[in-house]
Amino acid sequence: MTKSLEKSVGRALLVTARLHRARMGERLNALGLFPGQEQALKALVPAPMTMGELATLLRVKPPTVSKTIGRLSLQGLVTREGGSRDGRLVQVALTELGQKTAATLDAVWNQVEDELLERLDAKERKQLRKLLRKAAKGLSKAGVEIEDGDVDGDEADSDG
Repeated sequence: MTKSLEKSVGRALLVTARLHRARMGERLNALGLFPGQEQALKALVPAPMTMGELATLLRVKPPTVSKTIGRLSLQGLVTREGGSRDGRLVQVALTELGQKTAATLDAVWNQVEDELLERLDAKERKQLRKLLRKAAKGLSKAGVEIEDGDVDGDEADSDG
């Protein structure tokens, strides 16, 4: 017997995730970014890293990171340079503009998260975090890879 869509936790999670992504998309668009690009920028704040390291950290495939970094490079937010460890490795680093943009992302994330959680009290927020982590672990154990192959968002394909 299958669950009705109205009672499906998976469906509720999917709808919430899509609404969150859409709201983030609106806010990021104002900064000239697509959903997913903010993750790459924030990942680079502590220090430059290779494309492979970035892909691993973001849990995406290398071609996805390459596409994202290419777009961020065109916007002047990141640079790519030969690595010091191995001349063949490319290090990705934030530019000054990239650092400024990354610094604004916490505020954007917090605004959207406040909207997401505005109807929950502190106890419910903590419980939701705990339950979502448990659910993610359940899927991980079931063999589901955590992969967001669409880091730049669907709209990104229209920009070039």
